[in-house]
Amino acid sequence: MSAIVLNEKFEKASEAALPESFSGINPHNLYLYVKSYQASIRANTASAKTRSMISGGGKKPWAQKGKGGARAGSRRSPIFVGGAIAHGPNTGRNYDQKINKKQKKLALKCALDALAQAGKLFIVDTIEVPSGKTKDAKVLFDKLNVRDALLVKKILDENTYLAFRNISSTYVVEENELNAFLAATYRSVVIEKAVWENLTKES
Repeated sequence: MSAIVLNEKFEKASEAALPESFSGINPHNLYLYVKSYQASIRANTASAKTRSMISGGGKKPWAQKGKGGARAGSRRSPIFVGGAIAHGPNTGRNYDQKINKKQKKLALKCALDALAQAGKLFIVDTIEVPSGKTKDAKVLFDKLNVRDALLVKKILDENTYLAFRNISSTYVVEENELNAFLAATYRSVVIEKAVWENLTKES
């Protein structure tokens, strides 16, 4: 598979072959990473009160015997209106799922390889919009002829960020923010040459 190399005007100039280590990766690595990533961003704010957190309930509602009904010891019981919740959610639950560094790298390579197969992986020397104007960024994006794009810069400058910020179909990140989840989410990825060299250097 090959990535499409663009010139400074975001026009196709040539192609760059992906290293062999990018191919033949089990997609299950990507599945595990995405599952772990989504689990790690869960807010975990759902919480229900247990019997110890409900006020009242000091007095026995009715006599143990003689009423003809079931015995009850406290109004805080889950069977009463205003009582506690039985087996409710709590903030003490940990949703994190472990995934090792090797699997993270394999997941990213798998996602990029899939993009290359679809002809949606682009490499460009620099992603830069000095004017900081959205209309200038839109001109570059339109030349890609894609539905949406993840743009990966070595170091994100303010003008480029401002230029792409209002284009809902693009998202700009720095090299250290690139991960398999983002690569798999967007239908195309544009990577600066310096970032691509770092990715392939580790292969």
